[in-house]
Amino acid sequence: MKQISKKMKTTGLISTSEFCMFHNVEIHFVEMLQEADLIKVTIVNKDTFIPKAELQKLEKLISLYQLGINIEGLEAIIHLLDRFEKTQEDLRHLKNKLRLYENE
Repeated sequence: MKQISKKMKTTGLISTSEFCMFHNVEIHFVEMLQEADLIKVTIVNKDTFIPKAELQKLEKLISLYQLGINIEGLEAIIHLLDRFEKTQEDLRHLKNKLRLYENE
């Protein structure tokens, strides 16, 4: 049976403890965000890791939290930002559709 090393399993992941040390935040904060379904984490051999795709969102959440916004406030902000991004995506799609009709 082929053994997969821990390093191979954690490619594209950042250790939660290292991330928290670098950003000077408690691991509990990341756990609260994960419990609130604001970020996703990956567990490998009982160690918690943050996917690189989540880093930008997590850093944004840390900045907001440091401004004194609680977890519930962060949930509301992320929900509104997601809706805003979806609206912008829809608008881009409609503009592209409109260009097709203009060029006919």
